[in-house]
Amino acid sequence: MDFHDIRFPVRLAFGARGGPRRQVTITALSNGTERRNTAQRFSRRVYDAGTALKSIDDIYILLNFFEARQGPLFGFRFRDPVDYQSAAIGTPITALDQGVGVGTGQQREFQLFKTYGDAAGEINRPITKPIGESVVIAVDGDVISEFSVDRLRGRINFETAPPAGAVITAGYEFDIPVRFDTPQLEISFDNFGAGEIPSIPLIEVLDHA
Repeated sequence: MDFHDIRFPVRLAFGARGGPRRQVTITALSNGTERRNTAQRFSRRVYDAGTALKSIDDIYILLNFFEARQGPLFGFRFRDPVDYQSAAIGTPITALDQGVGVGTGQQREFQLFKTYGDAAGEINRPITKPIGESVVIAVDGDVISEFSVDRLRGRINFETAPPAGAVITAGYEFDIPVRFDTPQLEISFDNFGAGEIPSIPLIEVLDHA
């Protein structure tokens, strides 16, 4: 009930800045060493779409969108300009892009994930706002069509449970669930037909701990 299944206008997001932010506590000890700790497993994405607004038409679109969300009260979808699909940017999506899980012979529901990492470490980030029609699934490398997608939770439901030991993979596009990180829009007008909103902060709404 606190999320509207609608995307922040792509036209306004063009030129937005931002990305993942990690909350890490760093304690410097008297001998010069450090202790680093985090209470969050996953990063939280933050953006600023203010630089994207120029025309009065753009400002009115943003004003209408802001009021419809009641400021920061309701979350919405946002397309990250760099990280919005299972494959690398410029690479076609395939059903083999990302691991989803291993069949048990009984489990029919699986969460979508995207893996980030290298040889030193990796993190499996839950994807909770996929673009439903973009999702493709493979079981042991064979593309299948007998599944449904929960586009608000990022979960795949198979009509028949994959066999025990079967490797399940997926490809997809996705949005980030965000909200406005301000209760007020500050609009300035330079001249007739032009204006700007210097800052439109957006912050990810974490659906997972």
